[in-house]
Amino acid sequence: MSITSAIVLYAVLWFMTFLIAIPIRLKTQGDMGEVVPGTHAGAPEHHNLKPKALITTVVAAVMWGILFWIITTGQITVRDFDWMDRLPPVSDGTDG
Repeated sequence: MSITSAIVLYAVLWFMTFLIAIPIRLKTQGDMGEVVPGTHAGAPEHHNLKPKALITTVVAAVMWGILFWIITTGQITVRDFDWMDRLPPVSDGTDG
């Protein structure tokens, strides 16, 4: 895995995890009973983004480490997902 692939994998994991974590324990203006005029009742009152970003960073790092190990050791390959046998056969290097 190249350095670019590793960075892209971490970024994708981080953003996916962050988008999942944002609505957890979200307090809206409607929940708090203090809706500011001109805003929606579902607008966040307390979003706690800083702790969520920290937790997301740790969780994404753990997931990245597991996936990095799986990819670099070859535990799972593209051929494992070739359920319809469309990939060409693997050459053993003795062609010719």
